[in-house]
Amino acid sequence: MKKFVCLLVFITSLTACSSKIAYNNVDWWIYWYLDDYVELTDEQKTVFDEYLNTWRQWHKNTELSKYKAQLEEIKQDVLTNRLTSERILAHLLHARTHWTRARDKVSPDVAAIAKTLSDEQVITLFAQIEKENREEIEKRQDYLSLSEKEKKQKRKAQLLESVEEQIGRLTDTQEQIIATYSEQYLSTRDEWINYRETMTNAARRIIATRHINKDFEQQLITLIQNPDTYRSPMYINARAHNAEVMAAMVSELATTLSDKQKRVFIGNIEDVIEDIEGFME
Repeated sequence: MKKFVCLLVFITSLTACSSKIAYNNVDWWIYWYLDDYVELTDEQKTVFDEYLNTWRQWHKNTELSKYKAQLEEIKQDVLTNRLTSERILAHLLHARTHWTRARDKVSPDVAAIAKTLSDEQVITLFAQIEKENREEIEKRQDYLSLSEKEKKQKRKAQLLESVEEQIGRLTDTQEQIIATYSEQYLSTRDEWINYRETMTNAARRIIATRHINKDFEQQLITLIQNPDTYRSPMYINARAHNAEVMAAMVSELATTLSDKQKRVFIGNIEDVIEDIEGFME
């Protein structure tokens, strides 16, 4: 279900009239995604449609205004030159609460649907998850085959592209800032793969008891709502470190923005705000 929420976030980042079409048809997107994992019966689809409608109305009525409010805060921080590392970390934490609310909202319904899955559906579900886990391991092996220099160049290139998408063409000074901070990021790929596998195994054990365990739904809800339980201390610390590095980098970059870059950045924020306002109609 984390990917369900990520899908909502993706849709809210789209622009122009296509974004409103996508948001208003999020049920189609979710079914398109869900079909890769399990084919619901007609009875399950009826129940799931009711959940989807509830989620959509809740998200539209209560969540979009929160997204807009935070974007307005970020916009003001840019305009008033207040993008300090502390402020950026606060925004990251605030953004995480959006995901947490959505996760906690859908998890009881997800558990209820999971309880109705047949053995065949469960086998299909975990076969697809395991396939994706293997693919992630293969990608990791490809990455490990790179030299240290190539790894650093790849990380720097990704950061350069990401920042340039938000503020436009970078100056030499800005490229150097990004290059410097890119060296400080810690790789979390191995820990992330271990986390996926640990979560998968825990979910498999719980779902296997769905027909005989009176506490099944609460146990699955607890799993979904407490992902840090399945992350290693090393992974948690690395994530926190990388967030601090990113905040420091963005804070320093903010002090170098030209008037044109600031306009581009603010324009991107205003585009998303405008889209969200369209979703709220």
